[in-house]
Amino acid sequence: MLAGVLALQGDFEAHGKMLRDLDADVREVRVPADLEGLDGLIIPGGESTTMTLGIEREGLAEPLRAFARSGAPVFGTCAGMIMLDRNHLGVLDVECRRNAFGRQIRSFEANLQIEGKPVRAVFIRAPWVDVCGEDVEVLAAVDGHPVAVRQGNLLAVSFHPELAGETRLHELFLTSARSAGTRSRPSPS
Repeated sequence: MLAGVLALQGDFEAHGKMLRDLDADVREVRVPADLEGLDGLIIPGGESTTMTLGIEREGLAEPLRAFARSGAPVFGTCAGMIMLDRNHLGVLDVECRRNAFGRQIRSFEANLQIEGKPVRAVFIRAPWVDVCGEDVEVLAAVDGHPVAVRQGNLLAVSFHPELAGETRLHELFLTSARSAGTRSRPSPS
């Protein structure tokens, strides 16, 4: 099992540690060639404008789209959710609202139920989903606003499970990657 973590900005190191603790091999993804041979990819939180600039600078937009469309599991957290949406990479049929819960001072934690299991969620300048396509499954909401969604091989949450030491979503991601199996992926170049 080889999982990638987009390592342009954000707390990619915490995701890598969590994946290693769950017995996955991890590769930091900074350029298109780093996508080759991955079984899945995590796009971490951070700042979506900075991430967009890094993705453009490194020529990663089309390779990331091809990777997601290949059927490989992709897991976006916080800004990673934004990066997957219609207005950014355009692979997840949602539109996100940035900083939807408010500024950093409005950060909070909440207990959610995802697939019948409790998940501790840390929200920091978090987005929520404003618009969901019909094929998008809402897994959890806060105050009626979707904060965890899935569409096929794509899983996205508006919070930071890695900061809470919450492994359930990373386990779900790895289970998806294992069940998808290693397959020939389109060349990222």
